[in-house]
Amino acid sequence: MANMFALILAIATLVTGIIWCFERFRWAPARRAKIAAVNAQTAGTIDQETLAKVGKQPGWVETGSSVFPVLLLVFVVRSFIYEPFQIPSGSMMPTLLIGDFILVEKFAYGIKDPITQTTLIKTGQPKRGDIAVFKYPLDTRLDYIKRVIGLPGDRVTYDPLNKQVTIWPTCSNGQPCDEALAVTYSDMRPSDFVQMFSRGGTGESSSGFFQIPLNENAPLGGIRLGERDETLGTVTHRILNVPGAQDQLGAYKRQPGQQLAEWVVPAGHYFMMGDNRDNSADSRYWGFVPERNLVGKATGIWMSFEKQEGEWPTGVRLSRIGGIH
Repeated sequence: MANMFALILAIATLVTGIIWCFERFRWAPARRAKIAAVNAQTAGTIDQETLAKVGKQPGWVETGSSVFPVLLLVFVVRSFIYEPFQIPSGSMMPTLLIGDFILVEKFAYGIKDPITQTTLIKTGQPKRGDIAVFKYPLDTRLDYIKRVIGLPGDRVTYDPLNKQVTIWPTCSNGQPCDEALAVTYSDMRPSDFVQMFSRGGTGESSSGFFQIPLNENAPLGGIRLGERDETLGTVTHRILNVPGAQDQLGAYKRQPGQQLAEWVVPAGHYFMMGDNRDNSADSRYWGFVPERNLVGKATGIWMSFEKQEGEWPTGVRLSRIGGIH
């Protein structure tokens, strides 16, 4: 969908740009010349209304010419500088909430062709701990957002019981180092987020996330989530867990030659995880993100609406506008 919009925007900009060029360098000068000729033939006695009809600009030319500068500005900003995205799910809570509208820095990981996503100019690479938007590897029509956990060459393991990540980064010889990266966790504490569950014909399913003060009990059908700080090297952020929840180990992506819940990130790829660890479909389940799929780095929240997944907004969270922490 995003690529289709980019294609439509590019075509609209091109078409209106051609109209603008013809109008500026050919059609407008021809009309002025025609008006001057009529003036000369009538010795300047022709009235202005008739003269205006002689040099009248077609409506479609006027519209195309006036729209082109706006489309060009939108195309350049959206394709190469910043692009807005909406957070549709709770997989990045508590860092990003459903209803947050974020700005993604498109040039953070390279200047790319907006249609084919081919890198034209390299400007940087993802760092461990970045929040990155990327094309979902299994369906590039979809945009996903997760946190960068593993860099190319890293060996990443995930303990589904303690729900902790261990990373062995790449050493100078190109192989995973014997010494793991310093990944630390604070003690688990109650979060002010409560996840609601409902029962249906196929079992229990999540029906939304709500912020409920710690001094209030979770409503019937709700589970108060646990929260702790995760530090990846020098980057610290909060993560959520569902108390007592167990990962679907059978659904983990099994990498040939590696044990279950262990992955070695291939060259030119990245390992991504959501901050809401028990509510995130990420690299644990579908694998690695190729560098060519990277769209950009999330840098700020420009608007935030109170809402649940698939529902209409019920309010505005002005306090969330600003940088992403």
